[in-house]
Amino acid sequence: MPSFFDRGSQIAGPGFSRWLVPPAALAIHLCIGQAYAFSVFNLPMSKLIGLTKPAPDDWTIPQLGWIFSIAIAVLGLSAAFFGRWVESGGPRRAMFTSACFFAAGFAVAAFGIQLHNIWIVYFGYGVLGGVGLGIGYISPVSTLIKWFPDRPGMATGMAIMGFGGGAMIGSPLAVLLMKYYATSASLGVAETFLTMGVLYFVLMLFGAFIVRLPADDWAPAGYVPRVAANRMITAGHVPVEAATGTRQFWLLWLVLCMNVTAGIGVLGQASPMIQEMFPGRVSAVAASGFVGLLSLFNMAGRFVWSSTSDYIGRRNTYMVFFVLGIVLYAAVPTTGHMGSVALFVAAYAVILSMYGGGFATIPAYLKDTFGTMHVGAIHGRLLTAWSVAGVLGPVLVNYIRDYQLAHGVAKTDAYTVTMYLMAALLAVGLAANWLMTPVDKRHHYRAEPVEA
Repeated sequence: MPSFFDRGSQIAGPGFSRWLVPPAALAIHLCIGQAYAFSVFNLPMSKLIGLTKPAPDDWTIPQLGWIFSIAIAVLGLSAAFFGRWVESGGPRRAMFTSACFFAAGFAVAAFGIQLHNIWIVYFGYGVLGGVGLGIGYISPVSTLIKWFPDRPGMATGMAIMGFGGGAMIGSPLAVLLMKYYATSASLGVAETFLTMGVLYFVLMLFGAFIVRLPADDWAPAGYVPRVAANRMITAGHVPVEAATGTRQFWLLWLVLCMNVTAGIGVLGQASPMIQEMFPGRVSAVAASGFVGLLSLFNMAGRFVWSSTSDYIGRRNTYMVFFVLGIVLYAAVPTTGHMGSVALFVAAYAVILSMYGGGFATIPAYLKDTFGTMHVGAIHGRLLTAWSVAGVLGPVLVNYIRDYQLAHGVAKTDAYTVTMYLMAALLAVGLAANWLMTPVDKRHHYRAEPVEA
């Protein structure tokens, strides 16, 4: 059995269709994308003892909010730590390991829920599940880029679109299971965690078993590298250790961090934001529909923008993200003062499409900059920007809002400063992207000369 996970056994044989690889990647990302739907558990888990309403010993919403934050932070850290291991062992071993950690996270969290011990839940879903998230997120990236050198943006967009869309499956599935398992003495949360862990484990194994690596000399029929036509696409390969020491890596780190910080803060506060900016005009039900719409644009943007980047270039795509994002963020307060719900929704729909598009485009940007040899490991280390943004974005939005309200600012205007600050952060990202240049050839990999 161990040989099944050897890198050599993962090489595709003659006649293998590269179009089987995106479904394998989707199987992983649709599962781990459940993390975006974790908030569906917050209210039920806040009344596990009280059942109909929170009891004194029940967990609070702020306590439960840390479960998602820990998972996202561990995602970035584990992606960085295990990136080189994922690259060396191939996607099958990484996907299988991700499935084990992600499912174990559900199981341990279920145990913690049963014992009503929040620290066990933190360790289960937050730490073990977070490791599964990190390894699973980067596991197919390098493989997809190698199978689709002609359309790397489209290929990674297909997979990472799954992470954005995972909530569309995870949220209704969780609600359905909790309703099925609920009794007069239980809300069915622990049973739902166990069931989802098993279901996701099986689906992730499907991805692990069908994925394959291309042979070293494989290329699509008629493929001609476009290096000569675009100086931003390198012909060399930069090892991960050398890549993280380059100016370009840290510029891209800033690019991703600024794009994600601006988007993730809004995503977490979308429902109360639209209700507070348009009091009496947007109900809680309508606000939930707004959140669903943003999720749809987040998912669609991952495929549309990353595919577009194959034609206009990665650097130009991010230029669009930042310039258009600055305009839209700066215009949001005006839409509120105008009382135009339609313009507000349209602005945020585009903003969230670019938020998702940034995630899906960055792997191809890394491939263009550093080559394919260690692109998965480099991507893993770059995702520490997500860990930082996952804390920075919500903190900026929530704490600035609370500060404004505490100083007498009306709720309708409580987000004005935040929106201008987000526009300023995007300006920092724009400057970093503007400064991107090809990596100096002295960083390129050179095989050691063979002694006679």
